[in-house]
Amino acid sequence: MAKDDMSPKEKAAILLISLGKQYSAELYKYLTDEEISDMTLSITTTRRVEPELRDQIINEFYEMCLTQKFITEGGIDYARDVLEQAIGADKAEEMIRKLSSSLQVRPFDFIRRVDATQILNVIHNEHPQIIALVLSYIEPRQSAQIIASLPSERQTEIISRISSMGSTSPEYVKEAERILERKITSMGFTENIIVGGIDTIVEIINSLDRSSEKNILESLDVNDSELADEIRKRLFVFEDIAKLNNVTVQRVLREINNADLAVALKMAGEDVTRVIFGNISKRLQDMIKDDMEVMGPVRVRDVEEAQQRIVNVIRKLEDEGEIIVARGDADELIV
Repeated sequence: MAKDDMSPKEKAAILLISLGKQYSAELYKYLTDEEISDMTLSITTTRRVEPELRDQIINEFYEMCLTQKFITEGGIDYARDVLEQAIGADKAEEMIRKLSSSLQVRPFDFIRRVDATQILNVIHNEHPQIIALVLSYIEPRQSAQIIASLPSERQTEIISRISSMGSTSPEYVKEAERILERKITSMGFTENIIVGGIDTIVEIINSLDRSSEKNILESLDVNDSELADEIRKRLFVFEDIAKLNNVTVQRVLREINNADLAVALKMAGEDVTRVIFGNISKRLQDMIKDDMEVMGPVRVRDVEEAQQRIVNVIRKLEDEGEIIVARGDADELIV
């Protein structure tokens, strides 16, 4: 199939697959339920794509990003002049038409889509004022993760600079953007094989938090219940701990924080609780039960996050070959 014959959804599916599960999972957080459903269906129906077509789609995306950047920096006329010199008048007009004339982008938009750990790696040696500037524009969740990873003395300085920051020169902001964008670009991307299908979407969903995972599956239930059921069969979720054998459970528990375990069991079913308590000492059972009583009411979100951390440990051990988690019917789930 030629690029020009493809729909935007088909192109977006190939782009997401090319980016890999980590970045695709991050992008999913910014989509609406309807967009998530549409993209999931597109990815699951995408099969192998010729490298040439993949490169064309990535290049088109890159050109659209450039167009967006030029429009943001200097407006439509400026973008047209620059693009005409770079890609020709016809192509420049085509790219500008694809973007809204009212397009507005916040500074450091490119970095808000990068993992907080990677942002930290890029900015940790920068001047405190640069770090404060970046953290003022990116998502609060990312800023919090980055600040938490800084030494305590730098945390105080950065927070102080953010709180006292007023208006900033546009030229200063643009220069900081250019420096950081060059650094991120120099990090490069790992080459990905273009293979869509349900395995790809399962990998993406496996990388999401528990709430996002549930929202996606609930949305798919409405639009394509068969696909939702097939994805569920291939996912390992917290409730599936009840189907693990004792040896596997004991291996997993060696990696689990007792505090996470106490919170996670707040909303656990009887089957899961029975399996976990059946594989720990009576003394540890009593400690966990005491912790659960002492902590009192816990937010659902906190319970889901603790459960997800435990599931992530199981998935990590499986990836490392420490345990085997077979997907399928209940009586075939664990080997």
